[in-house]
Amino acid sequence: MIKYTRFFILFVLTIIAFGVKAQSTAPIATTSSPYSMYGLGKIDPALLPQNTAMGGIATAINRISGYNNINPLNPASYGTINFTTIDVGIYSSIDNLSQTGQTSAKNTNFRLSHIAFAIPVTKHSAVSFGLLPYSEMGYNYKQTSNGFKTGSPVDTNAVNYLYNGNGGISKAYLGYGFGIGKHLLIGANVSYLFGNIQQFSSTEIPGLYGTLNSRIEQSNAVGGFNYDLGAQYSFDFGDTKHLVLGYSTSLKSSINSTSSYIVSQYTYDASGNENLAADSIINHQSTKSKIQLPQINHFGVSFQNDGHFLIGADYTMGKWSSLNIDGTNAGLQDSKTFNLGGQYTPDINALHNYFARADYRLGFIYSDTYLNVNNTSIKQKAVTFGIGLPLAPNNLSFYKINLSAEVGTQGTLNNGLIKENYINIHLGFTFNDKWFQRFKFQ
Repeated sequence: MIKYTRFFILFVLTIIAFGVKAQSTAPIATTSSPYSMYGLGKIDPALLPQNTAMGGIATAINRISGYNNINPLNPASYGTINFTTIDVGIYSSIDNLSQTGQTSAKNTNFRLSHIAFAIPVTKHSAVSFGLLPYSEMGYNYKQTSNGFKTGSPVDTNAVNYLYNGNGGISKAYLGYGFGIGKHLLIGANVSYLFGNIQQFSSTEIPGLYGTLNSRIEQSNAVGGFNYDLGAQYSFDFGDTKHLVLGYSTSLKSSINSTSSYIVSQYTYDASGNENLAADSIINHQSTKSKIQLPQINHFGVSFQNDGHFLIGADYTMGKWSSLNIDGTNAGLQDSKTFNLGGQYTPDINALHNYFARADYRLGFIYSDTYLNVNNTSIKQKAVTFGIGLPLAPNNLSFYKINLSAEVGTQGTLNNGLIKENYINIHLGFTFNDKWFQRFKFQ
């Protein structure tokens, strides 16, 4: 017990140190996707590594192989938690970007992915709280057009259009889930979303002496509350077999935004270093406004034979066409996502074969995303896989290392667009312990 508790504490402190280091140099881009430039950036599902490895199924998931599992995507699942549970993890992504006629680019990112806690309140209820990513923005690319003022494709007066953005929004949540009778679970989360997003677009004409370059800088500092509701209903076939139907929703809400919009002109010196801005044509700062978040609905079903296997499917609909930022519609479309996956445990009670007690996970993702660029709907496809490695338990404590990978593609090479091939790797540590135990002495 003491040995694993020390390991867990060291792991948590290490993760927090990495997270603090990354945040201290903010704003830091934690993604390298050009498709993160739209809306609020790339939206992160509220998933832990064990769910990610199974294709992202979560709406109808609570305990997994007897382990308490924190599942913020559906707060109703908290009603099955009977041990104090802590889950913390890290995340890394590898992105390879390609475009017709252009050199491909490869980027790698690393960050703290989540830290979540759950504590039982009664026999059939628990409270959960933690910190998760909500969205990420990170892109940097250049487009060049020749023939400024002449229209000639070979003219040396090239115009460079530079685009970059960074930042993100975090989600601090507090939730409660409880059971009604033997089969129904209900829960809710209240979340505070906060963060900062910055976007820059510049126009430069390096070959034409005396021309001022121009830059548009837009930023949003956001903060406000968002709410999730969820329910799960189980049909039991004996003591170990369960069919679960799930539903959860992230409600439509309004959060505060403090925005700035600056248009400036600048030049470069003889050494190629950017000089201070010559002037600001437009300078609007600390403008108060609202961001209208859409409603997102999740539907799920799962079947589990405790300690042997679990399979499930999710369907998610996001009303992203209603996203408004500072009073302007963001120009997104409604999204639809299908998730399919499961896990298999060869022999959870094996004494002499460690890997027979491990959980082997596999899943698939298909999404019509909220993006439509150049009259082309951007689609995402991915396969996921992973493993859950149990550590030696005692009567009151259970530990598991969860490793998952998502290998997928987003976008297309058609219509001058960018195709993104990516690998996302998640590593998490799940800790179940019986705290606040009342001992009896004779």
